[in-house]
Amino acid sequence: MFNVMVDAKAQSTKLCSMEMGQEFAKMWHQYHSKIDELIEETVKEMITLLVAKFVTILEGVLAKLSRYDEGTLFSSFLSFTVKAASKYVDVPKPGMDVADAYVTFVRHSQDILRDKVNEEMYIERLFDQWYNSSMNVICTWLTDRMDLQLHIYQLKTLIRMVKKTYRDFRLQGVLDSTLNSKTYETIRNRLTVEEATASVSEGGGLQGISMKDSDEEDEEDD
Repeated sequence: MFNVMVDAKAQSTKLCSMEMGQEFAKMWHQYHSKIDELIEETVKEMITLLVAKFVTILEGVLAKLSRYDEGTLFSSFLSFTVKAASKYVDVPKPGMDVADAYVTFVRHSQDILRDKVNEEMYIERLFDQWYNSSMNVICTWLTDRMDLQLHIYQLKTLIRMVKKTYRDFRLQGVLDSTLNSKTYETIRNRLTVEEATASVSEGGGLQGISMKDSDEEDEEDD
């Protein structure tokens, strides 16, 4: 659909191109201005709708993490059963399947868009809006839990998702001025504080997952 808009914009300049006097030239200019406005509004709407679908996926991931909130029945039951069972067997802790699945979804979606959309300007606008919307959703989720300490699983999952999202959109050409927004800095600061708290309260720490940059993580991404 993006490519249809690109083609429509290119073809519109070829319509009624014969020379027919000043009055017609004025009408021709007004006509094409309206076409350009229509195409621009259509592209904006397409980007908004597409980003909304991507954000819905992210909201689904965050909804799963919400089950681990302090004080919820699920969280209390999980803590009780893990403590009870750990006396007798080694209880496996939740992995990074949810985070990795989301990161894979984002990367595949980015690759598909790169392959299918011909207009770089539209891709840049789409990725900018997608990144900003994603960070806004995560920031709101964290703000709603300002008075709660994150569960270790929530923390590890969010750290991985936020770091991978930042790096992947950077690789796609999103500018640093967009990446390092106030919203991102708010998220980064919150997760860094939560990480420091968890490193004290959790004996095993975060098993190598950290908001700090590391060469090891870069190699892992390759």
